[in-house]
Amino acid sequence: MKNFSISDIEALIGIKAHTIRAWEIRYNLVPPKRTPTNIRYYTEEDLKSLLNIVALNENGYKISRIAKMSQKQISDLVIQLKTDWKNDSIQILNLSNATLEYNEEVFSETLAGCIDEMGLVKTMDLVLFPFMKKIGMLWQTGTIDPSHEHFASNLIRDRIIVEIDRVEKPKRKHPKRFLLFLPEAEMHETGLLFTRYLLKKCGHETLYLGSEIPYPDLVKVVASYKPDYAFIVLTSLNLGKDINKVIGKVMDNLNVPLLVAGSLISEFDILVKDQLTPLKNVCDMTEFLEEL
Repeated sequence: MKNFSISDIEALIGIKAHTIRAWEIRYNLVPPKRTPTNIRYYTEEDLKSLLNIVALNENGYKISRIAKMSQKQISDLVIQLKTDWKNDSIQILNLSNATLEYNEEVFSETLAGCIDEMGLVKTMDLVLFPFMKKIGMLWQTGTIDPSHEHFASNLIRDRIIVEIDRVEKPKRKHPKRFLLFLPEAEMHETGLLFTRYLLKKCGHETLYLGSEIPYPDLVKVVASYKPDYAFIVLTSLNLGKDINKVIGKVMDNLNVPLLVAGSLISEFDILVKDQLTPLKNVCDMTEFLEEL
């Protein structure tokens, strides 16, 4: 059983530490345990309780009302909310809880429910991208283990591949050719696989190379495949803060227009260059592809 500090809890549930303390003082909600040296900590059960409380609070239940409920009443209400697949805040909490428990059944059920109800595009935009950003930050700060991030990423990856296989590629008179890859030090394929899904839906051709492609290899691939566009996704904090340097290295080994997406594109100022198109969100990506 893992124990959490109040700062860990703050990061995991998205509620400020002073608010958590106020709930404890006013309503005796989830009081922390203490070590022999009087250091406060929370257990995994405490975390689950707080996640349930946040779920109800974000859906209109006042804390004063929640404080009067039994654990069973809270759990029953949360179970009812869990099937509201269009409620993105609830589904992000569901995925977070399932990740902490390594619960593949709940994670996959939540993912399938969202996709069946909203489709993959809206699920990615409203649920999965915000969830993955949160998980990535928790991993980087040590609040969760790397294994948690890998657990979630691999299940999402597997589901997107299933969705790609389900797409009936439309016939297009003049399809474009896209080279999809991740540069050195970038290993998170989720966004790139989602791009492959979008391109297949639009009837375009893709060559998918996956993660951490050495820069010198790009010259040979471009010469052989002759793509109309190259597409990369940048999300890993391992790339450093100088994202423009990474983009520059990629462009030095390409002679085709480059499309760049990913969470880092919205966080840093991207230098304007010829043949470079930054796509900051799902809306930008879909609009660009629809206009081709």
